[in-house]
Amino acid sequence: MKAIRLLAVLAALSLVLAACTQAADTTTTAGDGTEAPATTAPDGEETTTSAAGGEGSTTTAAGAPAGDGRLAEVQARGSLLCGVNNTVPGFGFVDETGEHVGFDIDFCRAIAAGVLGDAEAVEYVDLTAEQRFTALQAGEVDVLVRNTTFTSSRDGGLGATFLTTTFYDGQGMMVGADGGFTTIEDMTDTTICVLSGTTTELNLTARMADIPYTPLTFDENPQIQAAFIEGQCDGWTSDKSQLAGVRSAWPEDQGGPEALVILEETFSKEPLGPAVLDGDSQWAQVVDWIVLATMQAEEFGIDSTNVDTFTDTEDTNIRNFLGLPVETEEGTAPFDPGLGLAPDFAAQVITQVGNYAEIYDRNVGADSPLGLERLLNELWTNGGLHYPPPYR
Repeated sequence: MKAIRLLAVLAALSLVLAACTQAADTTTTAGDGTEAPATTAPDGEETTTSAAGGEGSTTTAAGAPAGDGRLAEVQARGSLLCGVNNTVPGFGFVDETGEHVGFDIDFCRAIAAGVLGDAEAVEYVDLTAEQRFTALQAGEVDVLVRNTTFTSSRDGGLGATFLTTTFYDGQGMMVGADGGFTTIEDMTDTTICVLSGTTTELNLTARMADIPYTPLTFDENPQIQAAFIEGQCDGWTSDKSQLAGVRSAWPEDQGGPEALVILEETFSKEPLGPAVLDGDSQWAQVVDWIVLATMQAEEFGIDSTNVDTFTDTEDTNIRNFLGLPVETEEGTAPFDPGLGLAPDFAAQVITQVGNYAEIYDRNVGADSPLGLERLLNELWTNGGLHYPPPYR
């Protein structure tokens, strides 16, 4: 009887072990030794995740190689799908020649230069505020660079990974110069226009909690502009940088920029920067370090006009940054941080697009109609918030 019971126990254990072995075959092992569960792609194909590249790369259920994630996909495609705004002068808009230009557009170009070696290898995907996260979640864009505020609920609930802030901003109010408004408190019983589906809409509600007003929402800036011109809005609220851009391009037949005033008060924090889809740490790191490269270049004093003069520098940090050969115990070779990019990716970014100061000045700063002071957008060495980590 005991022998029969022992055989039964052994048989049960065999079944359990077989089941465990079969389950293990449906997962992959990440670089830290942990198992990653199978997931379902947007198109319904089952796929598994792994560490970025190398051993453990997976295939989809259809049998096609999964490659190394978004980086490999972008490089294979030969172009970057960049989700942008096309209606905000200075940041993202289409000029009279039909070209996308602006601060955010230049960061799309920088990412393309770093990943593909060609700043012009960008396909711009124009997105409204309400479309942007849906497009990111659906994989319709590789990266969102569209004056988008980094918040906890967006970071945690919308499948987005926010990266280094490129522009520190805050919300304000724009009114007609002849409207008699000098403070937010003056705007009792007024109508205020605002974009729907934005943090701006929520911030307005909070700021006007004790002030009666009527919100008038629209999907796009041109709709607000038309309503403002028609007298439907007493005020227009948005990020101050966006208001400055709209004001700089205000139609001359409507009085030009002098017809509008941006009130002094700033009533929110709006850190703006790129976002990528959750779940691909390599792609997030790639985009992040390309953005940081523009800031590090400014800190080093490297710009698009002098980058070629640093080829003979003995500064190891700069040689690492530009992908120049350095001497090590193993020999002489360019520094490779393991991002999956060419060692000279930062040099390509700076040569083709420029450092942070160049991008800022020509689009929204001293060399632009907006003329925005850098303030918080200075480097940390000048009292600002931009503080690139060491490149080593």
